Amino acid sequence: MAAESRHEQILDVARKSGKVSVEQLARDLDVSAQTIRKDLKDLASRNLLSRVHGGAVVSSGVDNIEYEARRELARAEKEAIGLSAAALIPNNASLFINIGTTTEEVARGLLGHRGLLVITNNLNVVDILASQPDIEVIVVGGRVRRADRASVGAFAVDFIRNFKVDYAIIGASAIDEDGTLLDFDINEVQVSQTIIQGSRQVILVADQGKLGRPAPVRIGHIGDCHTFVTDRLGSERLAAVCKDREVTVVEAVAEP
Repeated sequence: MAAESRHEQILDVARKSGKVSVEQLARDLDVSAQTIRKDLKDLASRNLLSRVHGGAVVSSGVDNIEYEARRELARAEKEAIGLSAAALIPNNASLFINIGTTTEEVARGLLGHRGLLVITNNLNVVDILASQPDIEVIVVGGRVRRADRASVGAFAVDFIRNFKVDYAIIGASAIDEDGTLLDFDINEVQVSQTIIQGSRQVILVADQGKLGRPAPVRIGHIGDCHTFVTDRLGSERLAAVCKDREVTVVEAVAEP
């Protein structure tokens, strides 16, 4: 199969699922893993894909991957991150949970906690936690973004300013190696910034696939967080930034 034809098939798979795996592509296209790695390198050089450990994700500096596709990316890793982050939250605490597929896994990890007050702009988190008798849930008001059921915008920001909580669980669509946290939607970023300002302890949750992705809007810096829960840090430069800014790094191990 010619390289051009492989590239078209790889991009087609990536657009449908959000991510491609070297091993799976090698099997499906009946070529070596080395050939697939070269294909992914070529596509990444043209900014059509972004390389991540074991494969690649759809690359865009202005648009994020569709929400349902993001849910399938690094699912096992996100579940492990969610459990590890939830373990950092004691009973009888107040917390914000922001929008994101990884923050939703933290919410699932909180099932069984007692005496929590959870404030969230993520309607998916409401679905997860609202039926729990020992967890009180407050929903942030504002415009609901249909794509991911997030409450965003000026009303959401004003609502969040009414609170000062013990913990914040936030995500980011992209993390630069210098520690800059990035996202795609200015409205979502303003909510994230307000949540950070209104929290005593900030826990960032993000898998290694977020490292080095392009995104246009700056949330802040990893130094604004107290703890970074990820599956694998994978960057000596970012590790040095975390150490310099006294950010505790927790690497969660996914179930095999």
